[in-house]
Amino acid sequence: MEPQKLFSLCSLLFSLFLTGYNGVEGRLGQHHRGHKLFVFGDSYSDTGNDNKTEVYSWSVPYGITFPGNPTGRFSDGRVLTDFIAKFLGIKSPIPYEQRVGLAKRWRYGMNFAYGGTGVFKTDINEPNMTTQIHRFENVINSNNRSVYHKKELENCSLALVTLSGNDYSYYISNSTSTVQGLMALIPQVVSQLALNLKRIHELGVGKVAVNSLQPLGCLPRLTSVNSYTKCNDSMNALVQLHNSYLYDAVAKLNNETQDSTFIILDLYSAFNSVILNNTGIIKFETPLKPCCIGIGDGYCGVVENGTKKYTLCENPSSSFFWDLVHPTQAGWTAVFSFLLPILKQIKF
Repeated sequence: MEPQKLFSLCSLLFSLFLTGYNGVEGRLGQHHRGHKLFVFGDSYSDTGNDNKTEVYSWSVPYGITFPGNPTGRFSDGRVLTDFIAKFLGIKSPIPYEQRVGLAKRWRYGMNFAYGGTGVFKTDINEPNMTTQIHRFENVINSNNRSVYHKKELENCSLALVTLSGNDYSYYISNSTSTVQGLMALIPQVVSQLALNLKRIHELGVGKVAVNSLQPLGCLPRLTSVNSYTKCNDSMNALVQLHNSYLYDAVAKLNNETQDSTFIILDLYSAFNSVILNNTGIIKFETPLKPCCIGIGDGYCGVVENGTKKYTLCENPSSSFFWDLVHPTQAGWTAVFSFLLPILKQIKF
């Protein structure tokens, strides 16, 4: 898949780079070269930034489908970042924490996302989105203009920004949380998110894509109470409120820039189409039930005294969800097919 249009500048700037490669990310020979992807957010886009001692995404069976071992991705295989990178015809951008010694990979952009984070503080000790953007600013201003030219950023770069609900989960985990408090938090989260999107663009990124919030009420951690058979409609109503604020905020940003700089990747509709309406390119028999399920108080990837505290389905590709929160690679494949039409409209 390719974007519809691309300024010739992108190809000229990268004419000295590799003409193509074969691998899991796709073949560059027939794709546009010169694109860069910068990623901010959480576990829906993190490809290996989180501390190995703090999260289970570095433990077996994560990564069992791709690349065959844990890489820090919160799935059995590829996540949203990988699909968008392939769409752009580039390798998945290097995680910020792995950037040292891999300067050749910088040409494709960089991934600043950390699983478990949000726009505000959460219960994980990793940089929130504002700090991630500060790191991006430091990278592009620290004698790296030979890699990240201003014009190239403006004309050939895309930012992927994911926000999958950690700010809300952190608030709900507080014993003093209320529905009224949660509703009051929603506009604050979206307001900060909008400031972050604007800042990313101000730093030179030409196009900025942000996801609508997926139906949190359909995540296995909430549907487990009814044996993964029914979504929580009350939670999804709050998600729709978040998305309503988000659409208004993005429309305002586009009005200010007088261009379609900011786009929304509609995860809410994509998830619903696949798991509720069963209209995706892949059909899932029990879409609300995850492949990897914790036993007792365990979680996917947890091993205690040599005993696995989880069960694993026979075929991850038959499940939409991998664990209590994240899709499988097959799940992301189905979701991404619904995102392609909006991505194809991007004009660099």
